[in-house]
Amino acid sequence: MKLKKENILIVDDNYDMLELLQRNLKSFNFHAYKASSVNEAIEVLKSTSIDLLITDLQMPEINGIELIKYTSEHFPSIPKLVITGFPSVDTAINAVKSGALDYLIKPFTSEELKKAIQNCLKNSTQNSNHTIDKKVLKETFYAGIVGDSEEHFKLIDVIERVKDNRVTVLIEGESGTGKELIARAIHYNGRFASQPFITVNCGGIPETLLESELFGYVKGAFTGANETKKGLFHAAAGGTIFLDEIGNASLTVQSRLLRVLQEKEITMVGSQTPEKIEIRIISATNSNLQNMIKSGTFREDLYYRLNVVSIESTPLRNRKSDVLPLINTFIKKYEKEYGKSNISITPKAIDILTRHDWPGNVRELENIMQRLIVMCDHEIDVDLIPKQLKYKQPSESSPLKPLHEIEKAHILKVLSAVNNNKTKAAEILQIDRKTLRQKLL
Repeated sequence: MKLKKENILIVDDNYDMLELLQRNLKSFNFHAYKASSVNEAIEVLKSTSIDLLITDLQMPEINGIELIKYTSEHFPSIPKLVITGFPSVDTAINAVKSGALDYLIKPFTSEELKKAIQNCLKNSTQNSNHTIDKKVLKETFYAGIVGDSEEHFKLIDVIERVKDNRVTVLIEGESGTGKELIARAIHYNGRFASQPFITVNCGGIPETLLESELFGYVKGAFTGANETKKGLFHAAAGGTIFLDEIGNASLTVQSRLLRVLQEKEITMVGSQTPEKIEIRIISATNSNLQNMIKSGTFREDLYYRLNVVSIESTPLRNRKSDVLPLINTFIKKYEKEYGKSNISITPKAIDILTRHDWPGNVRELENIMQRLIVMCDHEIDVDLIPKQLKYKQPSESSPLKPLHEIEKAHILKVLSAVNNNKTKAAEILQIDRKTLRQKLL
């Protein structure tokens, strides 16, 4: 499945305006993303391939001008369209100086909005100096997830099916395969995008604190609980909570999570009063939960509650066709960050990088690309690639073996080639028959 609609991010603290703009964009056949604050908008920009930013200027805490500046600095290819209900010459000048292409004054007609969007997108295409083919990017880039493999497009299909409902999702995969990126794509591409997205690293919070961090606590619940404090589930209410490394949660926390999933309610530590909550739970793990169930360290009933929709984050070694799109994406990403431009990569270098099994997955590839971009002048060639990548490394599919096993396998191969003639095999191997027999034991 390949999406052809332009992705437009609309930012406004007025909910009614967000809804109106979203309806208009859908009628124009664009894909709309919503954010009600600059901070939310930045998260969307980081996790999603955006073709146009439409932002209000007057917003609480951080205004739209700062968002335009941020986008111009970190995502220079994204055109910016400003909308405001407080027009002035100075405002218009500041917006344009900060990087905006056009300027709309509220109220505006649907036709005025459409024309402004088309002009911004047209100007952006004309002024683009990207060294990477935009068509390729449109086909391979979805919500920050890059690829051109069958697995990539299957993943997009699953995300599209689950993004607009509160179904519970379990993402399983090796470290570095982009599990959090998948979770963010589900949230920010769906109808709950304007609601909170809260990430919880279950492995990064001490077991003794995880329960109170998740569910909050009432005053006097334990020593040091001097006031009532709401937890991360409260913070994510209406939106999505992402429970990363769920396999590290204690059995006590697992029991309480099960209640949340069963009863759609939470109870603060030290309280006897449950609270109803509307929330979507996405969890992720690089552990084998089935084995943990067998060992008694993970609840089987919780596993089936979490695993309503299962998503496998496929390791990079099993989707080699994704490597080149990822390389191009990282070049585009880090050129700006490291003050470089028009970086190219030779076919031989691409071949080496594609051949590597990437045990650290996409995270390892990204780190290597950063290094190569820093070290190169304008071209990435074989000489810059670390030595350990130039030679075939053992992967999980070809584990390291003891020397005697490798030796025995070679002897058997030689014997097979000479029709089991031990004398001839011994000659080829340059050992005597007695040694040959001993090595076959």
